[in-house]
Amino acid sequence: MMKMILGLMLLCVPMLAIATPEQVWQESMRLAQEGQDGQAIAVLNGALLQSNEENSVWSQRFDMAKRLLELRLHAKVHSEYGTLDTTSNNQYMLLLQGWLDKHPKPEVEESIIPGLLAAILPGTGHAWLGRWGDAGVAAMLVWPLLILTLWAARRDMGPVTVFFAMITAWLWSGTVFSAMSLAERGDFEVYYAWWQQMWIASGLPSRAW
Repeated sequence: MMKMILGLMLLCVPMLAIATPEQVWQESMRLAQEGQDGQAIAVLNGALLQSNEENSVWSQRFDMAKRLLELRLHAKVHSEYGTLDTTSNNQYMLLLQGWLDKHPKPEVEESIIPGLLAAILPGTGHAWLGRWGDAGVAAMLVWPLLILTLWAARRDMGPVTVFFAMITAWLWSGTVFSAMSLAERGDFEVYYAWWQQMWIASGLPSRAW
């Protein structure tokens, strides 16, 4: 990912030399709105490299947007949810600091708990997330086949037992993956709603979504 962003920066820098700050901003926001965060970050980094005034309004705007987009990209790729270090003279950061004091980053649950519950008892991981319909589906997929597997094993049915066991393991692992995926998606949705409010509170003039 870093190599791609650095490569894009090298491509962007010559173009940015003849672009106005307004054009650079519009292009970076267009990319961000399309979900191309890596490319938007590369454009903003290139603009910062080309900037002659470190503390100009445009430089501060580019820097703030870059930092926020890096948070969103990291959350998408790694399911890790960070916040900003507000110890900066950036006017947008100073504006945001008061909001962050009143609206700390939301707590998100680790996906490992629903995953473990789903691995122990099919359906319980989804129930932990409050998704009772999905919990019922997961239980109905796994429990009947688990019972059939045990029934075949008690009767020494050999290949039939192996067949039922393989199907049961496949469906069971699928419900574990489903519970963990739903937990991570729910965590991202909570974090992303907070991230959008953080962007607005910073006073940046455009939205990246």
